[in-house]
Amino acid sequence: MNNMTIKKVLFSLMFLSSLSMMSQELGKITGKVSLSGNVSAENVSVVLKGTKYTAITNEHGQYEIKNVKTASYIISISAVGIHPVEDRITVTAKQTTIKNFMLSESQEDLDEVVITKNKYKQDKPSLSLRLQTPILEIPQNIQIVSAQTLKDQQIISMSDGVIRNVSGAVRSEHWGDLYTNIKMRGSQIQAFRNGFNVVSSFWGPLTEDMSFVDHIEFVKGPAGFMLSSGDPSGLYNVVTKKPTGITKGEATVMAGSYDFYRASVDLDGKLDKKGKLLYRFNAAAQKKGSHRPFEHNDRYVIAPVISYQFDDKTKITAEYNFQYANMTEIGSFYVFGPGSDGYATLPVGFTMTQPGLPDTNIQDHSGYLTFEHKFDDNWKLTAQTSYFKYLQEGYSSWPSAVGPDDNIAKGKVIRRVGIWDADSNMYLGQIFLNGKFNTGSVTHKILAGVDLGSKDYMADWGQGHNLDTVDSPFDLYNPNYGTPSNGLPNFDHTTPLSIRAKAAGGLMNTNYAAGYIQDELGFFENKLRLTLAARYTWISQASWGDPAIADSHITPRVGLSYSITDSFAVYGLYDQAFIPQSGVILSGEKVKPLTGNNTELGIKKDWFDGAWSTTFSAYSILKQNELTSDPLNQPGQMYSVVLGEKRARGVELDLRGKIFDGLNIIANYAFTESVVLEIDPLVSETSKIYKGDIVPGYAKHTANAWLNYSIQYGTFKGFGASIGGTYLAGRLTDNWGTGLEKLPNYFKLDGGLSYDTKKFKITANVFNILNEYLYSGSYATFLKSYYWQTEQPINFRVGVTYKF
Repeated sequence: MNNMTIKKVLFSLMFLSSLSMMSQELGKITGKVSLSGNVSAENVSVVLKGTKYTAITNEHGQYEIKNVKTASYIISISAVGIHPVEDRITVTAKQTTIKNFMLSESQEDLDEVVITKNKYKQDKPSLSLRLQTPILEIPQNIQIVSAQTLKDQQIISMSDGVIRNVSGAVRSEHWGDLYTNIKMRGSQIQAFRNGFNVVSSFWGPLTEDMSFVDHIEFVKGPAGFMLSSGDPSGLYNVVTKKPTGITKGEATVMAGSYDFYRASVDLDGKLDKKGKLLYRFNAAAQKKGSHRPFEHNDRYVIAPVISYQFDDKTKITAEYNFQYANMTEIGSFYVFGPGSDGYATLPVGFTMTQPGLPDTNIQDHSGYLTFEHKFDDNWKLTAQTSYFKYLQEGYSSWPSAVGPDDNIAKGKVIRRVGIWDADSNMYLGQIFLNGKFNTGSVTHKILAGVDLGSKDYMADWGQGHNLDTVDSPFDLYNPNYGTPSNGLPNFDHTTPLSIRAKAAGGLMNTNYAAGYIQDELGFFENKLRLTLAARYTWISQASWGDPAIADSHITPRVGLSYSITDSFAVYGLYDQAFIPQSGVILSGEKVKPLTGNNTELGIKKDWFDGAWSTTFSAYSILKQNELTSDPLNQPGQMYSVVLGEKRARGVELDLRGKIFDGLNIIANYAFTESVVLEIDPLVSETSKIYKGDIVPGYAKHTANAWLNYSIQYGTFKGFGASIGGTYLAGRLTDNWGTGLEKLPNYFKLDGGLSYDTKKFKITANVFNILNEYLYSGSYATFLKSYYWQTEQPINFRVGVTYKF
């Protein structure tokens, strides 16, 4: 052995010896972080102050810090939404120091930090709903679709299967992936984003991409008394992602059937050492084809958020969301059948769209500025303002004639393309105060605030062009997708939109101001809760280029909730709604605001220490002056008629949560029935809508289920499987068309597999496993034809997520 070899051996022995000595001087820290009620606190930051030693709690609230030098430290536990806790801890060589923490919540609305008992159930609404009460105690049916639900089901947009997670929700006319248009309890519900009503016309807003969405709250029944004007059937509130104060990130790539490719990234962290300046950044890019040829829908999204915590009391948050959609013309997904033959008479992938038409482009901008100030632990002021900008340049398609009629044979169609350029601006503001105090043994939770808003929408849909001629129509049985017989359109996009929209009658404007106050009184140690509220709303509205009309209304709200046990509550609710409407009545009659009364009774129950929950509700909604599309509309006409009085009744059952470790479930059922109670005789005679008629646009019976199981221990830990189904019976068409054929019952089966290593997660889902011909549609009276939109045959998505 030469000298060099001996030196290498000695050096190695000395190095190993030093490592051994070093390891003998190191210790380990473990523990569990819990919230009050022994709820595990996930994603909480654990830091030894002034050192590099950090950890994040897992789903069980557990943390571990290895190889810590022997010394005394200050250990700090922190996360957005909880009071930070610090304590002194001493690390001893070769020993494990156990340190557990019980945290108290800093506020009752933890919308910015995900601390849940399981991945499918959330116990409290977001700050943007303004309520400071757990869902179990709120006298109303509120269902929350969690972030993990969106991931497990590979939901990519608001119109991509979200409603399967909520009882009684169905999509109206589908509109592809452009507008969500959800109906619930017999009417189309309002679309909200971060507590703002973002509906500027019947067709908006652009459906949200899930890359910047944290979770979605469905509020059954009216909440217009505090959330600007809202339909008495309910609303959905999209809550966007906010900084959590925890440095983390994830990147996801997905691919699937029909040329579907998608990539997204989510970055979350701190911009300063003290953790006062936080950020969140989300972005996504998507290329998406279709089972119908020549059709696509591509998306690009960026969504940065910055928040600054001035001190323990004051925080400001600035957020911007941008969505860009590039898609085939609106309406490309509809197919019109040959005359009155009925639905689904053409192949599932059949299309009537014309290749070569320019794409439709949409830009959706939204910005938010939120100021939060806590006066003390009992009183908090929130002020937020937002600006929404929607720009659309493109086309829509709808036939002008379907044979056998209008001098064309059966199976022949004259396709028509119209311009659809639009511009929408919304300026919205809110300021509200949450407070708590006692008067003797009675507790009070106060909510008071003011809403202000200005909405403008203008659109040019006044230019149209027939692609085909009577002598050379489009043949449904032998389609020719070459240059159409009448050529492609050449519309005027250069004249200012304001001029074109005025000529087309496409001007809408709404201004409103409102104030509200609510007091939730708690009796008998808050076992009995009485909610008293009222809202004053003033609205000025101009529709379709007509002069503005103004009106005002006071809407009261009374709710009662009683906790039989800590996990079992019953409730009753009476509420009213008042919302403006847009439309033109053929007779020239002025459009009045919609008013409504809602009565609801319900039972809520949390099971097994809150692991899963059930909600049962029964309701009756009476609405006056509601507009609906005139069934006698000819192509290009958009007249409405007034339903004098309409009543919706039904029952709903929702179940969600963790049945046992590894098995999570979402299941729901709803029975819905909506009928016309009163209608003007003149309207009835001309529109053929009669007292007692069933209102279209929903299903009498809806049932959904989604089960997910993941192996918790052993060799196959991390493997999971999912199965889910949707069943609709008694489906009503989407308009008052007088076709005799009814929509058939609907059943869709989905399922998937997953593997999660905590750093990597692979998810694969198969949709429409049974390869059913699935569709929705209606009857076009003046075209004397059934039309429908098909869903994809059996298809799949595979995604890989990397967490860092």
